[in-house]
Amino acid sequence: MKYSKGTVGRTYTIKFDNNEDINLEIKKFAEKEKIKTAFFVFLGGLKEGKIVAGPKKPVIPPDPYWLSFKDAWEVFGTGSVFSGKQGIQVHIHTSMGKKKKAIAGCLRKDAKVFITMEAMLVEINGVKAVKELDETSGVNMLKILRQP
Repeated sequence: MKYSKGTVGRTYTIKFDNNEDINLEIKKFAEKEKIKTAFFVFLGGLKEGKIVAGPKKPVIPPDPYWLSFKDAWEVFGTGSVFSGKQGIQVHIHTSMGKKKKAIAGCLRKDAKVFITMEAMLVEINGVKAVKELDETSGVNMLKILRQP
């Protein structure tokens, strides 16, 4: 295990509107506010999108198991923001339900808000970490640069 210690910075309450893409909006927000490291929680509804619900098989590099959803689901989840060579990297995991069905996974593409969504984002200062592509796994992974 590796770690880097930081302190709580600015905190934000964010409201997303109908049809906004939560992945894109969080990234744009972090760029605008010059946030390098943060975590956030969110709740609301998503009308459509794509998640990765694990790998097809437990092999490296993984072959993602994609699930599409539509017709508006209730959701809650959490995510992280880190910077890297490719700029701001947003990583979101969510659980969602509709009627008697539930799915969970990594929210990746076309995550369109249904009516509204709320998020609370907390900036973390002083953390020495980035997101980079891990050559062995082929996964964009957290890399701790310096430990206390």
